[in-house]
Amino acid sequence: MTRLAVFDCDGTLVDSQANILRAMEDCFSRHRLEPPCRHATRRIVGLSLVEAMQALLPEADDALHRRLADDYKSAFQRLRAASALLDEPLYPGVVDGLAELEARGWALGVATGKSDRGLGICLAHHGIAARFVTLQTADRHPSKPHPAMLHAAMAEAGAEPAATVMIGDTCFDIDMAVAAGVRPIGVDWGYHDADELRAAGAVAVVAHFDDLLAQLEEQPA
Repeated sequence: MTRLAVFDCDGTLVDSQANILRAMEDCFSRHRLEPPCRHATRRIVGLSLVEAMQALLPEADDALHRRLADDYKSAFQRLRAASALLDEPLYPGVVDGLAELEARGWALGVATGKSDRGLGICLAHHGIAARFVTLQTADRHPSKPHPAMLHAAMAEAGAEPAATVMIGDTCFDIDMAVAAGVRPIGVDWGYHDADELRAAGAVAVVAHFDDLLAQLEEQPA
């Protein structure tokens, strides 16, 4: 039976908040709008862009939400080009942890609010793209917490829900896992608090990648 570990990207594999915050401030300023506070922006990391703008600016209409989403993409691409991804470092333990999971027989995947292009650039830059057998993004699926990304990941990897784990840092990840019937595990180094992740249904919240390896070893899918 295929055992599948699906990871969120922003806030779980990479710490991209610096570029996210700058891009959000840039796109709001271009529309002469007061940028959201940084805490509010961190809270929506993981949602697809239009849904994120709806959460940040609920009184605005759909057309503005979509313009802001497009301008955010442009701003993020400019920042990425300027910084060469220096502001999207991997979290400690990710490289060795992914290699160890693969060695233990786990198939690996990603389910993220990033675009196909953005995810591809990020994984290639860090030299970990080849680790993953399935990549699911906001370009091809409804926003989290809709379970479509996980359904597609399991179909591509040939895994069943009982043998699949979703690892993420936000309640959107946990809610998506619950909706898909897979085991949700939270990480406490990202953008939502550990207590929130547990309340959303996380069976465990880990503090380091090594703790994640131990959790999967103790409770094999």
